[in-house]
Amino acid sequence: MGTFTNGFQGGVHLVTRAGQARDIASKMLNQTLVTKQTGERGRRVQKVFLMERLYMRRELYFSIMLDRKSNGPVIVASTRGGTSIEDVAARSPEAIIKVPVDIITGVTPEQLDFLVDQLGFSGTTAEQAKKCMANLYRMFVHTDATMIEVNPLAETPDGKVMVCDAKINFDDNAAFRQPDIFAMRDVTQEDPREVEASKYDLNYIGLDGNIGCMVNGAGLAMATMDLIKYHKGAPANFLDVGGGATERQVQKAFEILNGDPTVQAILVNIFGGIMRCDVIAQGIVNAAREIALKKPIVVRLQGTNVKEAKALIEGSGYRMIMTDNLDDAAAKAVKIADIVRQANEISVGVTFELPL
Repeated sequence: MGTFTNGFQGGVHLVTRAGQARDIASKMLNQTLVTKQTGERGRRVQKVFLMERLYMRRELYFSIMLDRKSNGPVIVASTRGGTSIEDVAARSPEAIIKVPVDIITGVTPEQLDFLVDQLGFSGTTAEQAKKCMANLYRMFVHTDATMIEVNPLAETPDGKVMVCDAKINFDDNAAFRQPDIFAMRDVTQEDPREVEASKYDLNYIGLDGNIGCMVNGAGLAMATMDLIKYHKGAPANFLDVGGGATERQVQKAFEILNGDPTVQAILVNIFGGIMRCDVIAQGIVNAAREIALKKPIVVRLQGTNVKEAKALIEGSGYRMIMTDNLDDAAAKAVKIADIVRQANEISVGVTFELPL
């Protein structure tokens, strides 16, 4: 359930007497909670959810998600709810029930009958369970969800079927169709770098390393990060500017990387197809000029207008490490980042001055 950085243990507590809720909430609010999901940085708690205690006879697992293999939604269920489904799948794969759903037909009565039978429902609870599952699927489709995970789906001693806890992911591409849902977005619980990047249509995912990466194309990004790892380095992010980035987007990408204190070197890897290398180069130069970019930069450019791009960088008055080979670029970025890291560890200031 996680640990707070102030030493308070657990993000879920049972209240048994008057005044206890206020006392527990005071130890949670405005504190940082660290769990497996948040990573070491944790998340600051700004809201505490109070709910009535529910007694459960059985705890089940039920989810609907998009499945590439079956080209549509798939329902995943198990009688072993209330715990990590990943652990259940690893230890007892036979306990996982999977039912692919035709996206056109939707979930059928026969599939619902099969699910409630496999989950051990009977009588009136079986009818409740089928209605609940059908409603969850209807919600999945109508809200443009990519995942609905209910854990646990409970059967109570008095024969009720209840959704006790749930996680829902929505398709960002459907935001224009779901304004009410996306209006509830709480950016305080997200990585501020990712929030800022999304404003400029940049694909950004923060990681735990110290080498900032800027590439165009998800495949190239993965290859770049693999090479950094191969050379014993660690990427600080996944940042894809896409195939049609503007100078402003490139400049913003550098602002995000420059403002990240964990980034000790920046690796730019661009293959100019639709994306022109000179646009990237101009964005780099603009960023270096306007935000006083001081972090060392390794640049590898190939493709459309690469000669013009190199001429822009060479004539800019800013010192950057240029290379035509991706493996060489990754090796140089790792070496430079390691130098900066070691210097910081021994408290020796090292500044890579970009202006010549």
